[in-house]
Amino acid sequence: MARLGPEPLVHPDCEIIDSELGTYVEIGRGSRLNRVEMGDYSYCDRCADLANATVGKFSNIASFTRIGPTDHPMGNASLHHFLYRSEDYWDDARRDEAFFAARHARRAQIGHDTWIGHGAVVRPEVTIGHGAVVAASAVVTRDVAPYTIVAGVPARPLRPRFAPDLAERMIALAWWDWPHALLRERLADFRSMPAEAFLEKYQRVEGGPT
Repeated sequence: MARLGPEPLVHPDCEIIDSELGTYVEIGRGSRLNRVEMGDYSYCDRCADLANATVGKFSNIASFTRIGPTDHPMGNASLHHFLYRSEDYWDDARRDEAFFAARHARRAQIGHDTWIGHGAVVRPEVTIGHGAVVAASAVVTRDVAPYTIVAGVPARPLRPRFAPDLAERMIALAWWDWPHALLRERLADFRSMPAEAFLEKYQRVEGGPT
């Protein structure tokens, strides 16, 4: 496997349109990103489809996920593309720019250190809080609180990943903003220490409340 670095690693057969990718980002084979901002260290596995989405740092997006899937105009006489991609059907028709502007504005928000499971769907305008987990095949239609695990269709809270006080402390620590060299320096503790012990140590080091 190629080593990750400041330049994003984009595997073959991807389609990336009007998107911004951070450092140490990896885009899996056959994925499509349209109007996506993806933060440092985040990745998506193969055949992920992201549109109109802002993804934080260290987000783990599994294969065959769909984030920000676009809608069809259900209140009109027809749902079909010809309403808004009209230039594909007639030489004298133009695309409906207002429709596309409204679609692009409905962004999904994915927080830092999140995990979006295989085949999950996150609807437009939904916010996934920092540290949250979306189970495989879930369909998320409502916001997910930080450090909460959701599952099902539609997705419902399953259990907290961390207790509320622990979650608040982790968000305050904001380790995802640490420099690359500092992450390496503290790698052994990331690997070996439970979350609470990690917080106790590094809240003291960083000078925050314990």
